[in-house]
Amino acid sequence: MVSRVRVWLNRTYAENVFFMDQLRRNPSDRAVEIHATHADPDSPVLAAADTADLEPEGLSPAGYVEYALDQCARRGIDVFVPRLHQAAIVAHRAEFTAAGTALLAPTPEAVAVFEDKATAYEAVRSVGVPVPPWWRVRTADELLCAVEELESAGHKPCFKPAAGAGGVGFRVITRSPFSLADLAGFPGPYVRLDSVIEALTRTEEPVDWLVMPRLEQPEVSVDCLTGTDNRVRLAVGRTKNGRRRGFTVDEQWLEPARLVAEGFGLHHLSNIQFRMFGDRPVLLDVNTRPAGGLHQLSLCGVNVPWAAVRLALGEDPGFIEPPFLGPDYTVVSGSHPLLPAARPRQRVEPAETLLPAVPMQAASAAEVLPL
Repeated sequence: MVSRVRVWLNRTYAENVFFMDQLRRNPSDRAVEIHATHADPDSPVLAAADTADLEPEGLSPAGYVEYALDQCARRGIDVFVPRLHQAAIVAHRAEFTAAGTALLAPTPEAVAVFEDKATAYEAVRSVGVPVPPWWRVRTADELLCAVEELESAGHKPCFKPAAGAGGVGFRVITRSPFSLADLAGFPGPYVRLDSVIEALTRTEEPVDWLVMPRLEQPEVSVDCLTGTDNRVRLAVGRTKNGRRRGFTVDEQWLEPARLVAEGFGLHHLSNIQFRMFGDRPVLLDVNTRPAGGLHQLSLCGVNVPWAAVRLALGEDPGFIEPPFLGPDYTVVSGSHPLLPAARPRQRVEPAETLLPAVPMQAASAAEVLPL
């Protein structure tokens, strides 16, 4: 009898209820039990998991590693997919291995390179992957200099934190004066240069930004599954162009993604993003974790989360070619059952260690609708 697999996702995105669904509905019908932890008691991933714990707040990275090792031992975790404190966790891979837990995460060296976007741009450029022009700025004078250089070349400047994820802190710089048009509709990403300069001159808080031209669509996110032998097992691009979404296996996107994944030890799941600068793709960002939209590849006939878990367990899934490319689609907001309707919620650990069981809640999450 094949034993069940116990998988833990820590403080992950709400959209990963779909990741969890795919693990449960794997093509081998192997039993998968999912443990989830989060600081937010209302997180959909907690309700979707078989077992769940609230995470303690205020732990240092080292303290969180101790907490994670304890979770793995107490919960019998076979595969741990870390998002929070990923760098600290992968630095202790040997301790997790000794506890019987495989980490579905890259090498410490890869995480370190891609934690900082400026370091990442320098590194990937050295292996021949094109990057956009960029400036690292920490002062008002440095910001103004970078903006003027970009504007003189005919580009629209934007900035984002040198370290960060999910588009947090991204802003497009404008010199247009404030008007009533700014109060119509929803708030946008535009911020006035004079306001940013004033804020920088008045604050004592340090900033660390990357200033670069605003890149054009399409945006292509290449999801990669890479073995510890540094060979990519799967690479498929998810395209974004306005509201329209689609898929691609065009080598202009996949070849540089493979160079990054294989060249920097991005083992297991990673997501490598590109946009257009002029007439060529350039690197936008690298995520050393599964993308929130990874489940969308199910529209191409592949179950990537399950292949990744198999790889983490040492069961090489081989090279995976999607049997077809899914149709173009659009993302809509809708309700999604957190567990399959036919599968009752089971919790076997002592009740005092768990969140209350919620057999069937609905999560507001991204569904896909063919165009």
